[in-house]
Formats: sequence, structure tokens, C-alpha cells
Amino acid sequence: MKKPIPTQNELLSLLGKERFATWNAVCSAVDSLYEMDTLWNDGGKKWDYEYKYRRGGKTLCALYAREQCFGILIIFGKEERAKFEASRNEYSETVQSIYDEATTFHDGKWVMFEMEDSSLLDEVIKLLAIKRKSKKVIDKSS
Repeated sequence: MKKPIPTQNELLSLLGKERFATWNAVCSAVDSLYEMDTLWNDGGKKWDYEYKYRRGGKTLCALYAREQCFGILIIFGKEERAKFEASRNEYSETVQSIYDEATTFHDGKWVMFEMEDSSLLDEVIKLLAIKRKSKKVIDKSS
């Protein structure tokens, strides 16, 4: 049975105030940078909810929520892994370590970032740009 889409209040109570704020910051950033379709799903065995950003049959990323926990899954294909490897020194040791410890499957490297707060937000958005160019050029001067 499919779960109903959570309300903002249900997500707030599930995630807690800081993670909910980060969830909204990620959604706002992705929504402002990309034209994507969104899809709510059951989160499987480990998560309560999945919120997927897709376009043309390809997933950009998926956000996952469960009690006091929020994660962002980015799957890097072969070419995307090469792009990350070429620029890995531009990322924090935390991001490099999460990337290195992620499991590689036949369809790519599945990298899950568990977001305690917004400290990794800028780097996650930068990683999404490896997967797909954004619709807007990010203004670095602001």
C-alpha cells in the first residue's frame, strides 16, 4: 500500500526542526536550479518517504526521510564518477570520504549523504551539477 504524501507539518515532526529546514533548503535549491518532475514514494525498508527529482526518465537525486534523519541519494554513472574524481580536491574530506565509502553497483555509485544540518548543502548542489547542468548560471558574486 502506498503511503499518503506527508504534509509539511508531518515532515517537520518526522525530521525535527533543523533537518526540516535543510530539507526545504535542498528542495528550494534544486527547484530554482532545475526543471524537474517530482515523485513521492514509500521509502522502502530503511526510510519512511522518498522524494525523487526526475526528468526524462533520469533521476537527478532522491531525498529520503525517517525519524530524525534525512538523506540525499545521488547515483553517479561512469562518466560522472570520472568528473568527480577529476575535481575531488574541490570537495571537503567529509564529502570525499562519503563518496569513497559508497557502494558501486552495475548502474553506478550510490552515494548517500545523511544531512544533519545544512553544512554539506553547497557541496551537494555542486555534486548535482556533475549529473546535470542547471537551468541557471549560479551567480558567484552574491
